[in-house]
Amino acid sequence: MAQQVRGVVARAKGDPVTVETITVPDPGPGEAVVKIQACGVCHTDLAYRDGGINDEFPFLLGHEAAGIVESIGDGVTDLEPGDYVVLNWRAVCGVCRACKKGKPQYCFDTHNATQPMTLSDGTALSPALGIGAFIEKTLVAAGQCTKVDPEAPAKVAGLLGCGVMAGLGAAVNTGGIGRGESIAVIGCGGVGDAAIAGAKLAGATTIIAVDTDPRKLKWAQDFGATHVVNPKEEDTVEAIRGYTDGNGADVVVEAVGRPETYEQAFYARDLAGTLVLVGVPTPDLKVPEIPLIDFFGRGGALKSSWYGDCLPSRDFPMYVDLYLQGRFPLDKFVTDEVSLDGVEQSFDKMHKGEVLRSVVIF
Repeated sequence: MAQQVRGVVARAKGDPVTVETITVPDPGPGEAVVKIQACGVCHTDLAYRDGGINDEFPFLLGHEAAGIVESIGDGVTDLEPGDYVVLNWRAVCGVCRACKKGKPQYCFDTHNATQPMTLSDGTALSPALGIGAFIEKTLVAAGQCTKVDPEAPAKVAGLLGCGVMAGLGAAVNTGGIGRGESIAVIGCGGVGDAAIAGAKLAGATTIIAVDTDPRKLKWAQDFGATHVVNPKEEDTVEAIRGYTDGNGADVVVEAVGRPETYEQAFYARDLAGTLVLVGVPTPDLKVPEIPLIDFFGRGGALKSSWYGDCLPSRDFPMYVDLYLQGRFPLDKFVTDEVSLDGVEQSFDKMHKGEVLRSVVIF
């Protein structure tokens, strides 16, 4: 029987979000209903609200979530009610050309629930990243549920659902940062700090944080940055080279998504170094006019990272276990806890740079 629950909705571009009654249907074949325990407030949710993703309003926001499986539909064999899960937006299909190549982290046909959740008047909602988790209970594809150790609190485990995984995966999976290597991270919000924490976990010995906000640089040091650079005070490229014996970093993670910071990242690499773009640009932005000879002459790799090139079934349980072992500081990302009614205020705090991650606690 369909349920009526409370959830956060963005009805129109730029309008403040509202908490509304939402109808959640019983799970159909291949689907599951999950009772949400906590959900992080990600910049992507703000982008949905402001029309930066698409215009398929109204949106049901929220996607960095953990909770308990309440019910499952026909054909679901790897979940059962009571399972503790982190939700993901990469439910791999298993049959596309990427999956058949043994690279499911690049699945080209990820899937979501087929039934819509609706407003009380029957209007279908577009769930953010196919999840929609600023809600007491949500309907997802069963493959979007990744079982993890229930000893990890939902307010930290859920962060692996997007921002933390995107950042640490950009450094570790996409960038391939390794023991004894150097890395620079441009932009030290939640994603950038996750890249720093991932680099430290992987054994990088020179970890350079770049940001114009002194508060964010302090946070970056808490996650393992060995050096900090404020572009308002010094030249970014020269500073990174100065901390790497004049060579540039082995890996540079660009977590801003701007042409000017991308250009800095390009030149801040060592020869044959790797640049990883994980910051999300707006559609109007273009690649800076870098001379083609510089692409040829510097070599290396220019990559972009979606979701940290993660495979949720592999990565989520591993990083939860590392957190429980005291080796990966997921709890440090949580700087604010709010109720379902506090999402709009959390967006304002995000704009002002006052929080690393707000988390909605149910």
